[in-house]
Amino acid sequence: MSDHTQNPSTSKGINRRQFATTVAAGALVTAGGLPIRSARAATPLKLGVLLPRSGHLALIGQACQRGIDVGMPILRDMGYSIELMNADTESNPDVGRTQAEKLIREGAHMLLGCFDSATTLAVAGVAEQKGIPHVVNIGSEPKITEQGFKYVFRNFPSAPTLGRQGLMLYKDMFAASGVTPKTAVLLHINDSFGMGMLGGINALMPKLDLPFTIVETIGYDPKARDLSIEVAKAKAAKADFTMVVTRLNDAILLVREMVKQQVETMGITTPGSPGMYEKQFFKALGKYAEFCTTNVPWFDPKQEVGNQLIHAFEKAFPEESCDINVSFSFEAALIAADAHKRAGSTDPQALTEALRTTNITKRANLGGAITFDAKGQNVNLPSAVVQNLGGKPTVVLPSQSAEAKLAFPMPGFKNRT
Repeated sequence: MSDHTQNPSTSKGINRRQFATTVAAGALVTAGGLPIRSARAATPLKLGVLLPRSGHLALIGQACQRGIDVGMPILRDMGYSIELMNADTESNPDVGRTQAEKLIREGAHMLLGCFDSATTLAVAGVAEQKGIPHVVNIGSEPKITEQGFKYVFRNFPSAPTLGRQGLMLYKDMFAASGVTPKTAVLLHINDSFGMGMLGGINALMPKLDLPFTIVETIGYDPKARDLSIEVAKAKAAKADFTMVVTRLNDAILLVREMVKQQVETMGITTPGSPGMYEKQFFKALGKYAEFCTTNVPWFDPKQEVGNQLIHAFEKAFPEESCDINVSFSFEAALIAADAHKRAGSTDPQALTEALRTTNITKRANLGGAITFDAKGQNVNLPSAVVQNLGGKPTVVLPSQSAEAKLAFPMPGFKNRT
């Protein structure tokens, strides 16, 4: 979603009617008997939202923005008061850094973003320098919470955690299907996220006692426009199944090339990357998007907040899919709003202290309460096996959360109807 189409009630400006509503809400909070300190939180939190609304990550950045925009009425109904200040990182860390500095100059009390790890790290550096809290919606580079930042809080797994959880779910997949492949080929993007995932996979494979070996590892630029050589190498490896670490655009390009070269594989799976569950992936590939599998944290429709978010999103965007770009971006806004309300202040130090004591049990995603350890990392973030079935990403494992049965091995490309 571009800035000019966002919900007007969440934009940077505020009109008389919105001001009156905010004042009235503040009066109700005070009348409800809450401490005066909490009542002060009725002054809106100015939340600087940094996302890649243009550039090669634009489609995902726009999906993240939709999650925040759709979530704003839900947050208001929960008694929170936020004013969004949106900025485009243009899928560029240097632009992200400049935009973060601009938002802070313009009065942002807290920052949210930025989806891609490189830009997130750049913005985290600005937040640390300026003493402004930064809530990470999505971004897996380990350094985000391993560099000793005092103002950065991440509600998303690190790449090693994603990789470990995703790899461990392969055992469950093979057990559920009754089929155990012996070999795999790994194709991965070579940006900071992809290299972080690769490092985690290489370190964990010998330790997890998995029944398969990776016989070929092939890296590529996520901005590449031709992956024919990489796919030809993967085909020549003659592995049983295909592991990938992707973004959206390259995931489309990769599968399209696999179809073109008629690569025979038991499955196309990722142990923890975005791309294959995105709506644009389905739109671009149609029947060839089916059966691709992603092992990632996922939203929880059985939670009241998760259910609210899904229904609100489907009503507002019937042509789009509610995925973790939406749910984790919403949760980042929820975390910011919760800290603001508990702090009863827009002071950066008060907000930071409130973030450190976060304990949110009513959330949108799978997992326990949202809390942060001493490094600012939420560790209560399990993964699920999400397979593309019937034109949408569907939870197939763990069994207690499953909406359908896993299809593995997948039908060959020639046999798709």
